[in-house]
Amino acid sequence: MARETKKGPADLKVEEKLKNLYKLQTLLSEIDKIRTIRGELPEEVRDLEDEIEGLTTRIENINNEIISLKKEVSERQATIQEHKMNIERFKTQIDNVRNNREYDNLSKQIEYAELDIQLNEKKIGEAQARIQAKEEEALRNNDLVNERRVDLDAKRVELEEVTKETKEEEDKLKEEAQNTELTIDTRLLTAFKRIRKNCRNGLGIVYVQRDACGGCFNKIPPQRQLDIRMRKKIIVCEYCGRIMIDPELAGVEVAQRIDEKPKRRRAAARKTEE
Repeated sequence: MARETKKGPADLKVEEKLKNLYKLQTLLSEIDKIRTIRGELPEEVRDLEDEIEGLTTRIENINNEIISLKKEVSERQATIQEHKMNIERFKTQIDNVRNNREYDNLSKQIEYAELDIQLNEKKIGEAQARIQAKEEEALRNNDLVNERRVDLDAKRVELEEVTKETKEEEDKLKEEAQNTELTIDTRLLTAFKRIRKNCRNGLGIVYVQRDACGGCFNKIPPQRQLDIRMRKKIIVCEYCGRIMIDPELAGVEVAQRIDEKPKRRRAAARKTEE
């Protein structure tokens, strides 16, 4: 007795492929709705985290600049102290000079030391002013970081509450969607995901609505509608590229339009008979 080979996703009929694909679309749309409920909270949380990280880096750079400026001040103060000691020594030596040449040489060294003291004092003043400005900037950024952390904590609590409410349902839908993906041909699934990614509303497969594509709402020619109803091959919308499925296969009841022209003809026929 021959064993029946189990059909893989690629061996299924087009009708079954479309049905599975539409089921997957329905599940993914439900997941999208749940994520819409969360709104922009996840993005707001990420933005606040990025801002805090940027501010923290800025504060770190400012503190490094302050350390560098304080080191510069310390070095210049040491230079000034050294110059003052040299000046005292030069003044002691100038009292014991033996000729004008030695006197002029010592006088110039004293003058150079005094000028360098003035220059270093000026640079120290500038550095101290920059240190003060940097410390104020660091203080402002610290206050801003604290504010942003308060906002971040509030947003995280809000997001956690919303996520907690919908997590169980979302996990269930995700698991069902993953199982449904296993029933779909790999190439078709890849094409569907690509289409879905490029569509604003996330619909990769749509059914015909009022003789038009359910995604872009462009009219579909009668012959193409017939091909869609035949379910013999995968058909995509020539305008938006979405995969097409007929409403009956999608399990959607579409109210049939009432044609008023036959009514008028029947009414005219009744009048003629009368």
